[in-house]
Formats: sequence, C-alpha cells, structure tokens
Amino acid sequence: MPDVIRLLPDSVANQIAAGEVIQRPASAVKELLENAIDSGATIIRLAVKDSGKALIQVTDNGSGMSETDARMSFERHATSKIKEANDLFAIRTMGFRGEALASIAAIAQVELKSRKADTELGTCVEIEGSQVKSQLPCSCPVGTTVSVKNLFFNVPARRYFLKSNSVELRHIIEDFERVALVNPDIEFSLHQDTKLVFQLDHSNLKQRIAALFGAQMNEKLVPVELLSDQVSVAGFVCKPEFARKTRGEQYFFANKRFIRHPYLHHSVENAYQELIPEGSFPMYFLYIDVDPQTIDINIHPTKTEVNFQNTPVIYASLRAAIRQAIGKFSISATIDFETEASMEVNFPANRPIRPPTIQVDPDYNPFDRRSANVQGGPSRPGNTPENWGKLYPPANSPAPMQPSRQFDDKAPEPRQLIEADFETNAAGDNDRPIIQLQNKYILSNVKSGLVIVDQHKAHERILFEKFMTRFENTNVGTQQSLFPQTVHFSANDAGIITELQDDITHLGFDLTDFGQNSFVVNGVPADFPDQDPGKLLEKVIENFKTNRTELNIDKKVNLARALAHNLAIRNGKPLQHQEMQTILGELFACRMPDSAPDGSPALRIISFDELERRFKV
Repeated sequence: MPDVIRLLPDSVANQIAAGEVIQRPASAVKELLENAIDSGATIIRLAVKDSGKALIQVTDNGSGMSETDARMSFERHATSKIKEANDLFAIRTMGFRGEALASIAAIAQVELKSRKADTELGTCVEIEGSQVKSQLPCSCPVGTTVSVKNLFFNVPARRYFLKSNSVELRHIIEDFERVALVNPDIEFSLHQDTKLVFQLDHSNLKQRIAALFGAQMNEKLVPVELLSDQVSVAGFVCKPEFARKTRGEQYFFANKRFIRHPYLHHSVENAYQELIPEGSFPMYFLYIDVDPQTIDINIHPTKTEVNFQNTPVIYASLRAAIRQAIGKFSISATIDFETEASMEVNFPANRPIRPPTIQVDPDYNPFDRRSANVQGGPSRPGNTPENWGKLYPPANSPAPMQPSRQFDDKAPEPRQLIEADFETNAAGDNDRPIIQLQNKYILSNVKSGLVIVDQHKAHERILFEKFMTRFENTNVGTQQSLFPQTVHFSANDAGIITELQDDITHLGFDLTDFGQNSFVVNGVPADFPDQDPGKLLEKVIENFKTNRTELNIDKKVNLARALAHNLAIRNGKPLQHQEMQTILGELFACRMPDSAPDGSPALRIISFDELERRFKV
C-alpha cells in the first residue's frame, strides 16, 4: 500500500497561511503598517486603489533592507524580531512570526523596493503567487515601499467573497485608525484613489484622537491615568453625558497593540454603572502597559486577542482609574462656603434694616375684562358677584373624561375599528374632542370606541412612510440654506454619508463633499423642521449604524427609519388641537397606522363593549 502523507508544496502552504492571516485588503494593510512601524519609520504613507483590491502601497522612511534581507523577508517564518524561544516572552515589536509578507506574496503580485542609509542603490524584488520573478538594483529613497497589486488574483473564490468597495474601505480605515492611535509620534497619511482621507502630523494622543474623529472629541473626553507595580493605565474616556447608543469608538491597547477583551470591556461598563442610561455605550481610548512576560499575544493569527496573567488585577485597576477620572473631571454643581469679597454687601450702620413688603388687592378678579386705571398702573377688572362665578365650572357640569389606561388584550384589531370620520377633509374635524394625556398620548373617539395614540410612534410612522414614498419620487423640494453649514464626521461616518448620499439627496438634502471627511449642507427638505442639520445627520448616522448591526434590513429602509426616529415629535411635548388633529388624520392615511416602523404599537382602541364591561358592577 503506498504512503499517503506527503509534504505540501510551499505555494500551497503559503496560501493556507494566507487564509488565516490575510482575510481581506484591510488585513494586508495592517501587516504592512506594523512592519513599517517596526522599521523605525517616522513617516508612513498608505495609498489604496479600488479599496485595496487593485493596489495597496505602504511607503516608510525606516531603516530599509539589504538585498539579502529583502529576499529573505518573503520566506515563511523569517523574521528579525526573535532568535530563540525565550524571546516570545519579551516581545515589544508588532510583527514577529514572519508570515505577513510570505502570506501576501502567495495571493497577490508584490513589488518591494528598499534601501539602507549606507548604500547608494536599493533593491527591487518582484514576486507573484510565491514565485520570485526578479530581483534587481534600483534607485529609491531610504526606507521601504511595498506595493501589493491584484489581491487574491490566483484565488478567485476568496476575491468573490469580498464585500463592496465602501465596506472594504471602512475596514481599511478601521485598521489604519488602530495603528495611528497607538503611534501619535509618527506622521501618517491615507489616500483612497486620488482622494486624501487622512493627513496626520506628529502630535500627542489627544490631538491624534481629535484628528481622527473630529475636534468635538476634545470636549467629550477626560484623561485616565493609573500607575501601579503590575499595570499602568492611561488614555481617555468620555463624559457620561456623551455615551452613545452604538459602541462606536471603543479601543483597548495592550503594550501598544490593539486588542479585543470582553472581560476588560465589562470593567469599563461597570465603571459607568448608574451614570449612563441602559443600552448606552461609553467611548474610550485606553492604553494598558504590563510586563511582556505576563501577557501572551500569540493566541490568535491577527494578534487581536491576548491573555493576561493578572486579569482580575487589571480589571479592578481599570475600573478604579475610570471612576476616579469621571469623578475628578466631571463638572457638577458645588457650594462654596468661602465668601468672596465681591459678593459681600455692606449696610450702613445707622440705618435700620426693614423687611420687604408687598401690597395685595383682595378685590382683583383676573376674569373680568372691564377695567379702570388705578394710579396710572395696569387696568384691573371690577369686583362683581357674577364675575366670580367664572372662576369655577357649574356644579352640574360633567367632569372631564378620565380614560382608563388599561385595555382588553382581546380587543379587535385597530384596522377593523378605524372609521371614515377620520378623514382630514371631513366637515367638523376641528370640533372633534381630542385631548392630550401626560404630553404623550392623544385621546379621541371613533365610532367603535376610544382611540389612544402614542404621539411619538405615530409621528414616526407618518414620517417613515413619507420618506419611503420620496425614494420613488424624483421631484422632492429642497430649501436652500442662506448660510450653508459645514459638518465634520469621523472617517467611518463620512464613508457612510458617501454611501448614502444619493438616497439622502432623494429625501431633499443638498450635500457637497468638502474633503477631509467634511460635508457642506447647502439645503434641506422643504418641510424640514427648525433643527440643526449637522446634529441631525450625526444622530441619523448613529441610528443607521445601530440598525445595520442589529437588523438585516434594506439600506433605504434603514435610512428612512433612522431619519423618522430623529425627526418625530418627542413624548413630553405639549401639542395644540390642530397639531393633534393633523397627526390623527395623517396617521390613519398611512398603510400601517397601527404600528411604528420598529413594529411596536402606535395606537390602541378601547371598544365601547370593553368600556361597558368595566363600568358594570
């Protein structure tokens, strides 16, 4: 019987390794950026075309490589970072396993140019599918340039499963941000096709965060700092009032390496307990530094998962540091018992102090319009017995209706009980009895009973169907702004705006890309309420990301839901009769008036039979 076990060819083995290390263009970007950092570079340029599918190019001004090193760098498990097994427990560099370039070269066409400072000429290596095509001297600046072309050209199945350009670019930006956040002393830039996405200068950590996520982050963050024998914690966390409904900007770094650690994330959430609403998430940028011998960073191919020896100690230290930072830097009202000199009042010694007095007119009646001027002051009504009767309703007048907030779960469906008398053009609509309860519910009568409407959910349903209709209508009115507003977003949010720009324009917004993740709002829909369009767009993006994470729904439906949720009338707002009448009329003109866009009920109807049963003894 012949032997069945054989060694795999290097090309096949490299493709298997590439399947673990290089999952998408962003994976190659991460590996190349980390190599550039390890080379001692102070300036790193990243350029991508077709969201990394056509080209990924990383240029640095690091130490460069000799001809031999340039060729050896593409061999599997060839590295300058470790020499013996003990070095695995004292790792301070980023890449150390020697798989990155070998894995990339197995599934792409790679060109490497590198030169050391002490040589006049550099070397150029071209590799395609693990096969070395050429290695020749070349003229190039000090440092290294790696160009990765046609990623997955020889693995079409892997290329087929890549996502759209906007999604792949978002992943590239995420990995770029993680590397840039932990190296604020390095100058970075990112170009997508011909567009400059980031230009990051040398800075401190807070300036780097603001450069990546917007200048508004300066007012949202408070510094965190803790130093102990076993762990040091530094970085920034957000003030409780700036917690978001999406996880957003949450970053952990251990020994200058981005990590994911659910247990430590729970420590952060525990520190914010009772400070933020349930379902909200704080932003944080936390840097943990421990002895390399107490951390294992080689348990995952992408090195984003690590093990700590003293996890409970780090958990407690992290929570204590965050609580201390929030308590120290949060602004709260205080009482100062030390009187300032500017607040002192000096009374004359010979003048007696008299308490203030007021004059009360016991004959004043605010319900009488007949008036007489008294000493040139405001007019006041006369004092007649018949006027005092207007203060209170007659004893035999019916008491105001107090509808029961309970209803029969077996009541008929709202669609079966809605009558034609809700048509907005019917005569006498303005005289319909409508009341508002607790500035939240609208109560009125239908022929079948009593209808109770949640004003926020009802208005959300109305707006949602209006926006969905506008997607089918090309003639949407836009009101041009007298003073266009410039709005800055984070790179990921700017990518979402770019992805949704056609749909946002369909809804009546006029946006212009201003570069550097900024957009100019030139116009808003004609029926747009009096709101800040910039802040509205930020909230819409947050809701859009939440729906995209939790729900698998169409992009247009997601946008319409997010916009309707943020524009709908809030509970707690008092409404005039005409406003309530308009909401009822527009709600019952909707295709699905009985539920909000998220499926929760927008109205309930209590039938007359149910009311009769409740009043029977």
